[in-house]
Amino acid sequence: MHRMKMTPRQIGELVKATRKSLGVTQRDLAMTSGTGLRFIIELEKGKPTCQLGKVLTVLNTLGISMKLTPPVTDKSEGQTLKEGV
Repeated sequence: MHRMKMTPRQIGELVKATRKSLGVTQRDLAMTSGTGLRFIIELEKGKPTCQLGKVLTVLNTLGISMKLTPPVTDKSEGQTLKEGV
């Protein structure tokens, strides 16, 4: 199984490319996602210390989805995480 390991820079590049393909300015994205212009600029540059909650908000605003998959271990094989647990 191939696991893709994303870096802050790659996430920033994805945000920037998606934003541009949608024809949205950094300022417009900041306004629609409830973040600041400086945050969007830093996120697109790959700043590793951007706040996770704000990053997730921007991803959702742009329609970018992601899947988090825990590693398979002897104990977790065949089990799924239940929401709220």
